[in-house]
Amino acid sequence: MEASPPSSPPELDAAERIILRWDSTVSEEARERMIFEGHRDEVDRYLHAVDEIQRSMSNASLTSEDEQAKLNSAIQIAMARLEDEFRNILLNHTSPIEPDSLNADPSSSSSSHHFSASNSAEFDVDDYAADDEGSGTPKSAPADELLRRRDSSNTSSYRSTSSIRELDLIPSEAVIDLRNIAERMIAAGYLRECIQVYGSVRKSAVDSSFRRLGIEKLSIGDVQRLEWEQLEDKIRRWIRAAKACIRIVFASEKKLCEQIFQGIGTAIDDACFMETVKGPAIQLFNFAEAISISRRSPEKLFKILDLHDALLDLIPDIDSVFESKSSESIRIQAAEILSRLAEAARGILSEFENAVLREPSRVPVPGGTIHPLTRYVMNYIALISDYKQTLNELIVSKPSTGSRYSGDPTTPDMEFAELEGKTPLALHLIWIIVILQFNLDGKSKHYKDASIAHLFMMNNVHYIVQKIKGSPELREMIGDDYLRKMTGKFRQAATSYQRATWVKVLYCLRDEGLHVSGSFSSGVSKSALRERFKSFNAIFEEVHRAQATWLVPDSQLREELRISISEKLIPAYRSFLGRFRSHIESGKHPENYIKYSVEDLETAVLDFFEGYPVSQHLRRRSN
Repeated sequence: MEASPPSSPPELDAAERIILRWDSTVSEEARERMIFEGHRDEVDRYLHAVDEIQRSMSNASLTSEDEQAKLNSAIQIAMARLEDEFRNILLNHTSPIEPDSLNADPSSSSSSHHFSASNSAEFDVDDYAADDEGSGTPKSAPADELLRRRDSSNTSSYRSTSSIRELDLIPSEAVIDLRNIAERMIAAGYLRECIQVYGSVRKSAVDSSFRRLGIEKLSIGDVQRLEWEQLEDKIRRWIRAAKACIRIVFASEKKLCEQIFQGIGTAIDDACFMETVKGPAIQLFNFAEAISISRRSPEKLFKILDLHDALLDLIPDIDSVFESKSSESIRIQAAEILSRLAEAARGILSEFENAVLREPSRVPVPGGTIHPLTRYVMNYIALISDYKQTLNELIVSKPSTGSRYSGDPTTPDMEFAELEGKTPLALHLIWIIVILQFNLDGKSKHYKDASIAHLFMMNNVHYIVQKIKGSPELREMIGDDYLRKMTGKFRQAATSYQRATWVKVLYCLRDEGLHVSGSFSSGVSKSALRERFKSFNAIFEEVHRAQATWLVPDSQLREELRISISEKLIPAYRSFLGRFRSHIESGKHPENYIKYSVEDLETAVLDFFEGYPVSQHLRRRSN
């Protein structure tokens, strides 16, 4: 409003009459009609009357005390009326944002991962053990560094962020009316009333958008009392909703505040914006804060990382939308939550390592097959490798192992010198594999038979190797050198199994001890030979009966192991049979000693490692 000469008494009287005419406390017509819903001439006359009163009041020295009292009364009536008109315009033009408009990122698809015990043969370690724009802040940045990024920003800079999409919440004609009213209310000293009316109406609109986005009013305590399965779904929905809230809802509210209030007074647009969105913003971020300080457990890691990445992606937009001094608390809260989510991820990884090391189950798995812990851990670290971009920024220190634990028999050592050049994250993954093997080695000692203990280690180390090979990201981080070392370990376990089992079988097929010599002749001791065949039959039958129930779940490994057994057993038996068959067949009841043909043994080997019992007796050789 431009300054004008003081009003003459007739003009002032006319202005007062217009003000009084629309006094809803005394006029039925004023109560039933709204000025700004009528003819524009009426609107202009009323605004002009208010201007006349305000100009006269600013020149109080030219008016008497009685006149000043009349002016004060008139301006109070006018402000009460304008407050009602302001509220009515806001209400008439406030409608929920259409659902299609709340899609903050229609082209993107979430890379969220789900991890639960169902990924790992129903095993849970807790059962056993205690940017879209490429301009985001580095993930390891502390909260104060995140806040410094917007110190020199101006009010229009956030519109250059392509992810922000401002909507016109109110038609331009209504915005002009609201601005005209706001100018006069603020000039008359009714700033607080103006802000309160604006905030109450627009906050209701924001609350409506929140409901459409599925954002619930949950306190931090409410969130922490929910089961994790419920929270997983809520985190997915929160990530989608937070993008819409920051980039559309809050950004559009900021734009509306600027359209109505910018330039009227000092930071009044910011004050109205915070009056509108501070409560909803705190409600929005309380959920993420509750997750960041919740009890840590391994299954939470991947959702926490999803939440971290989503919030990190939003930080530039949060800094832009909440750029003013009055909204600094929102920026601080977002930055601190991001920092706590990063710390939670680091803490969970450390606790997971300790849980794997201390997992105390002592009951051997039947058949020497893959332990549920092995499946769980390898599925877990394969998923970790999918998040390597984030975790490489968050994990900046080596595992707590090495020389610190030297001499501790309950913890393995790991030589970092052999792994020079690896990222801290890669070292953590290798360390998890090291402690997994250490734990498995301890479990193998609970088998009473050394053969199945070696088979158990072979199965589990082979599974670890195959999981590494099956994940390009994991293989890249672990490295082929360490993979070759692991491959050597499972082959060594396979060799140890064969020695423990088959040396005693093949020992029966040796020549030593069968030959006798005397003063007149030398030959074969038939009694010793009969005992040798009987020993072979008994030992092989025992091995066959037991190891048919053992399990090698990988079909290729199972076949390779059978071939290796056959390559040792079949030629040795064929040769022994060829040399000594005639000595047995020339005596009585040869079928009691030569019970099996070479073909019988070849067939019997095919029963090995299938995981189920076979007939008590091998199929006898055909005559």
